Amino acid sequence: MKICCITSFRIPSRAANSIQVMKVGQALSQLGHEVLMYAPGNVHTPWKELAALYGLSLPFEVNWLPNYPQLKRYDFAVNAVQQAVRRKAEMIYTWLPQAGLMALLGGFPVVLEIHDRPTGRLGAWLLRRMIQWRGEKRFVVITRALERALREEFSLPLKADEVVIAPNGVDLERFQQLPKPEEARRLLNLPQGLTAVYSGHLYAGRGMDLLLGLAKRFPQIYFVWVGGQPDAVESYREVITVRGLTNITLTGFIENQRLPLYQAAGEILLMPYEWQIAGSGGGNSADICSPMKMFEYLACGRAILTSDLPVLHEVLNETNAVFCPPQDIDGWSAALSNLVNDPLRIELLGKNARETARGYTWLARQEKILAGFPPGGKGRV
Repeated sequence: MKICCITSFRIPSRAANSIQVMKVGQALSQLGHEVLMYAPGNVHTPWKELAALYGLSLPFEVNWLPNYPQLKRYDFAVNAVQQAVRRKAEMIYTWLPQAGLMALLGGFPVVLEIHDRPTGRLGAWLLRRMIQWRGEKRFVVITRALERALREEFSLPLKADEVVIAPNGVDLERFQQLPKPEEARRLLNLPQGLTAVYSGHLYAGRGMDLLLGLAKRFPQIYFVWVGGQPDAVESYREVITVRGLTNITLTGFIENQRLPLYQAAGEILLMPYEWQIAGSGGGNSADICSPMKMFEYLACGRAILTSDLPVLHEVLNETNAVFCPPQDIDGWSAALSNLVNDPLRIELLGKNARETARGYTWLARQEKILAGFPPGGKGRV
């Protein structure tokens, strides 16, 4: 099937939403669909650069369309849907409610991914109109907690047969031949010794201050922070220097293609989320999120030490992770100390984590989302 994917996220970008979009595009291609990706912008980036940035192996078509910020992406949505008509696409797969509603009006079967609460004056209205409009549509919601929020906070009349709960995923094949932590550290020229790795952005709510506290309390553990925007990385490097911490390394941004090796360098992988999590677009996602790093950590087959946010229990449990109270340095210290002194538990947690990851591949996710859709297997003609 020829599927037109319409995203409002910039490509290329280091933002998690942009990575997720490209992983979806690849998975759809792997399922045998012809993918036409449309993103806002004027910079046409070669596939080789996109493949390295996003960790992709199977190419698909990516196109860029101009947009004007003052028009709130409506101009981009119109242009993208027009391109879908011109290219004779059979289905539209989008993350942009404006494009989803316009596509429905144009007679397309539509898949809309929803990752956050609707915002702006028209956010909830657009979703409500899509729900009420006739036509073939499917709403992909990344967590059950988000689905509840959409129903209870916004009174959106979602129909059970039009909703698929689909957390984010992982390219499992990229984690199949990972070296043991000692070898990964040797390849990356990192110090040897028990290592705890954090990967991701350094935005507010990610628990970086807690990690600074842990580094001070556990000088025998080496901490590696992988990722972050340049200004944030430089700021934390200054803090680390001022505090005299010698057991923390900040790598700065690492392309997704190379990320698994860095994650594999740790015996323990960290998710110290706070009660309020800011994303690249702002807002708070602590109660509805589906972090991609969680699935990467699982696929690494390492022990996971995580904040005990209720939404994370949709995937994690006591057999594949250790839960700690958010923003509680004493609770985290106790959990880390117990883990460090129990190598057999570290090994068992890692084994269970890897087994859990088998059920969360991007390919399986997209198969689930498109199962029986559109009805009869026929898109727009």
